[in-house]
Amino acid sequence: MKINSTALIIVGLGFWLATGNVFAQSALPDADVWAVVERQWEASEKGDSDWMEDLLAEDFSGWTNGSPAPRSKDSVKMWQKFENKMWDGEQHELHPLSIVVHGDTAIAHYLYVNAGENSKGEAEVVTGRYTDVLVKIDGQWKFLAWHGGSESDD
Repeated sequence: MKINSTALIIVGLGFWLATGNVFAQSALPDADVWAVVERQWEASEKGDSDWMEDLLAEDFSGWTNGSPAPRSKDSVKMWQKFENKMWDGEQHELHPLSIVVHGDTAIAHYLYVNAGENSKGEAEVVTGRYTDVLVKIDGQWKFLAWHGGSESDD
């Protein structure tokens, strides 16, 4: 049986276009959530504290490995000022492991590598993991909670 290669290419291209569009649409919530996670890391790395007002829900509660208790939005703002004096972030890399979206709630699990300069002027590379919980408020993803931190804080 002889198969027309042009017809095969057209059918294959049609399938690729049809399924690619479905896959792209289903990936959008994940991409939107991940963009917020990246935005927070990039702003924090630059020492920009404005992200906290924009990206933390009013009832935020996050618990990092180095903290004795969960922190509220106001507590995160206070400690971020101190941490910015102790650390000058130069570069980070995030490795998403899993993002689950259920309606207006999302959970993102990821690993990170963060490089910068400590308050003594010494270069440091820190690795760790986070789990972030985000909620959609007025059409925008915001952090409701997170837990994690550097492996050295475990």
